[in-house]
Formats: sequence, structure tokens, C-alpha cells
Amino acid sequence: MVAGTRAGACAWRLEEIGDRARLALMKEDVLEQIVDDYLQMRGYFTTHNVRFNPPKDQHYVSQTDSVPSDIDVVGLHPRRTGAERVMVVSCKSWQSGFAASHILAQLRGEAKNPKRARELQFRELWMPRWAGGFREKIEAITGEREFTYCLAVTRLHGDASAWAGDPTIRECLGGNPFRFLTLEDMWGVVLRTVTTTPAASEMGRLAQLLKAAGLTAPTPISPPSGPQQGTAADAEELTRLG
Repeated sequence: MVAGTRAGACAWRLEEIGDRARLALMKEDVLEQIVDDYLQMRGYFTTHNVRFNPPKDQHYVSQTDSVPSDIDVVGLHPRRTGAERVMVVSCKSWQSGFAASHILAQLRGEAKNPKRARELQFRELWMPRWAGGFREKIEAITGEREFTYCLAVTRLHGDASAWAGDPTIRECLGGNPFRFLTLEDMWGVVLRTVTTTPAASEMGRLAQLLKAAGLTAPTPISPPSGPQQGTAADAEELTRLG
């Protein structure tokens, strides 16, 4: 009964925090909205932009450690157990896609890093002290130490299999599982799941309208493409990717 009460309280707290965060922040990133709908359609309570810092121990440096990092979406399922009970999702909505092999090589120091060190975009996956603060935060808001960590991406390039087995990532996640979520997979679930009952989110309503109008296709109808060269979006993408 105690475990059930704790789970109910955590789910209620996530829903309360999530409602406020959704109103304030979700319009900033469409991929986050799709992740949110994807998890909610699978029965998860969700919250967003969960901030964390490394612990204030003898290694704490105010100049670099005081500005928090954040996780985009955290979901808790009241009926599931184990690592599938809590889903932790970081969104990388890069229009050019996610070059899995190259980015992992940058993290490992096997390829040249951009001006901003690549590990700073993956603190909870690659920087042990930040990873400790991240795991403590997840436990604090969900009551669980087990979780599944996901990187949500527009599309994947290269071999992504090495990420789940990388020793540094496994250590930073405390042995919890890692996986990728692609936009294609999530959007497919959203389209298959929506009904004619008005959806609770803007993305859900868009999916309903597209489906009702017959504007969805079972297979891609045009090849993927990044932002047009020379545009502001292209410049921003180049800054992100280095």
C-alpha cells in the first residue's frame, strides 16, 4: 500500500508540474510536443524541462556547475514496473538529423569537437558528476531509481548501436537502459492511436486533422532534407553540430 501511495503521489506531482511546464514551454519545440503526446498515449504522466546540477561537494565549481542543465521530458507510468516505468527523454531536434557514429566519436575524443565541447550537450550521459545529479533528480521527482533513457531525434544517420553499450554512458546512467526514439516511429504511433475524440494537445489535434483529411501516408513521400543553405536555420544548425 505504501508503494502504491508513493506511486500515486509521484504521478500526481508529475501531472501538476507538467501542466504548468507544458503551458509555459512546450510551444518552443515541436519534437518535445510529439514526445509528450507519444508518452501520454502510452499511459504516461509527463513533465518537462526538469533541471539538475551536479552535487555541491568538494569538487563543485560555482562558475561551471551553478547553471543547471535540463531533461526535456520525463514520463511515469502508474502501472508499469522496472525500467519501463519511468521514461527520460532528451530531444535533439536537429533538422539535418543525428549522426550517431560521428557524435559518439566526438564524445570519445576520436573525432574533432565543435567549438563548444560535445560533452556539454550530453552532460548526463558523459560527465559523471552531472550524471550523479541527474539520477538524483529523477529519483526525487519519480520515486524510482530505475528508468529508460531515450534520445529523441528527427532521424538517425550511421550506426547507433554502440551508444547503448558504451561504458561511459552505461556508468553515467547507473546501468539503466538507453535507446533512440526517432520522429518517424513516434509520429507513426501518434497517428495510429488518435481517435475522433478531441485530443488534449495541439500536436494531437493536428494529427487528427491530417488523418481525417487523408493527408497521412504509410511510407515517406519525399526524401528527408535539412534546412536550406544560407538561411538562419542553416546557420543555427551548423552552430549546434560544429
